[in-house]
Amino acid sequence: MSEELVVLEGVRKSYNVGLPNETEVLHGVSMRVTSGEFVALMGPSGSGKSTLLTILGLLDRMTSGSYRLQGEEVGGLSEAELTLRRRRTLGFVFQFHHLLPAFSALENVTLPILMSEGRVSGAERDRARGLLDAVGLAAAMDKKPSELSGGMQQRVAIARSLVLQPPLVLADEPTGNLDTASSDEVFTHLRRMHRERGTSFVIVTHDPRLGTRCDRLVELIDGKIARDEPVSR
Repeated sequence: MSEELVVLEGVRKSYNVGLPNETEVLHGVSMRVTSGEFVALMGPSGSGKSTLLTILGLLDRMTSGSYRLQGEEVGGLSEAELTLRRRRTLGFVFQFHHLLPAFSALENVTLPILMSEGRVSGAERDRARGLLDAVGLAAAMDKKPSELSGGMQQRVAIARSLVLQPPLVLADEPTGNLDTASSDEVFTHLRRMHRERGTSFVIVTHDPRLGTRCDRLVELIDGKIARDEPVSR
């Protein structure tokens, strides 16, 4: 039986709360993500997709509602507790890869380990090498980001998101800055990592081609879920 990783119930998010210009951008969102799912989160600009992803990623707090992550209600956790929960449970891939320019590809992938534990063991370094190999970058481990194409840099970011072995990876427009060929290549690696490792993914994308290659499509319109259904093949 699949584990429920994420359970959102009636989640609302407002900005400028209590002020005359208070704006609610999420209006009672409820959704679930179970282990092993590959979910596309789609919708027009301004629909609340990125806001929802930051709440899922424990990077922002909901105004009201319930968010259970692996069965634990996270709405009342302190900032320190959220940081620890995020580190143990979540990986991130952003539209901009955010690689450190002075670090090699391998060093960028091991960075979350270094930040979490203060050191990188030999076994952990081997794990990072294996991830780079898995995304087709075995020959580029010692290269700096400036020596890599945009698609290759994003593949480094994919490897980095998985190095702490999180059960859930959140990706915000991971192919948004890439040409069609590089976009398809990066997405293919995301899908393969999902299938081979069983990691769950929630991916925000504007690209309907990519949305149809996911297992489930959640469409957000004006801060509400307008559609949540399996993708028909």
